[in-house]
Amino acid sequence: MKNKDIKTAVAGKSALQKNTNNDLRNPGMPLNFGFINGININRSAVERRAATIGKRRTVKKQHQAAWLLKAITFIDLTTLSGDDTPGKVRRLCQKAKQPVRQDLLEALNATELNITTGAVCVYHNMISTAVESLKGTDIPIAAVSTGFPAGQSPHNIKLLEIEASVSEGAAEIDIVISRDKVLTGDWQGIYDEVKDFRDACKDAHIKTILATGELGTLTNVAKASWVCMMAGADFIKTSTGKEPVNATLPVSLVMVRAIREYYELTGIAIGYKPAGGIQTAKQAIEYMILMKEELGNEWLDPHLFRFGASSLLGDIERQLEHFVTGSYSASYRHAIS
Repeated sequence: MKNKDIKTAVAGKSALQKNTNNDLRNPGMPLNFGFINGININRSAVERRAATIGKRRTVKKQHQAAWLLKAITFIDLTTLSGDDTPGKVRRLCQKAKQPVRQDLLEALNATELNITTGAVCVYHNMISTAVESLKGTDIPIAAVSTGFPAGQSPHNIKLLEIEASVSEGAAEIDIVISRDKVLTGDWQGIYDEVKDFRDACKDAHIKTILATGELGTLTNVAKASWVCMMAGADFIKTSTGKEPVNATLPVSLVMVRAIREYYELTGIAIGYKPAGGIQTAKQAIEYMILMKEELGNEWLDPHLFRFGASSLLGDIERQLEHFVTGSYSASYRHAIS
């Protein structure tokens, strides 16, 4: 593959979204206790399969550059810190609009691709700044909600928070489920709250954060994934990024297989978002391989796949610079501050 073909490799999948029901929101379905109670995940089998991801398939040279450019379009460029300021969010939005240096794009023959990140993710108080900064672009704003990250707010306050963020201009709402309901087997409670959250989101897409590192077992992860999809989730997401254990390949394998089975059952394509701990280009490619092998090329599209990350973009840009120049620059040069 020559450099001029990188553009074709990156852009070639964009039409695939037409092959899935991307524009058809998930209407959900009645909660099926018999089905949920019958789920049982074999951890050892999952871990064996997860250990093979990224080892059976290699992506090198021009192919790697194309995959990394594609990976940028999956990133929800995120800042969720107590020291967030309007200036910091404006810089983040500028990086979302031009995530790769112009000279690198020219060297890769990729300037016409108009690559941006998948979204910008912020707290509610920063939505208006992001709206202003992203005016004139197609980059959606995602807002974390429902008492993020612990989810320990009253239910009515969570609904008000969602409604306020949608009103401010958030096109995507990342909600957190009540983990205690999973740990106590209150599947009806999870179903009801996610359904309420989905209704409060109106036209905004809802990403349900499971906080998988706090759910105890892979069986609980699978059950929670199914209950959220049954309740109308557009995306299921691993983590807030604030837990001790966030996205892992075994957890991701369980979640994407639930997505595959839901699609086979309903014809509705649910999105997937691993979040937290994905910091390197190598890790990003591993997750992309997982999606390709388990769900197919249709899911390698920002409508159906996102990374929740803040530092990932810097490493991807470093790897692209190495591909173009043959050398690495210092990592701090690619930091977003």
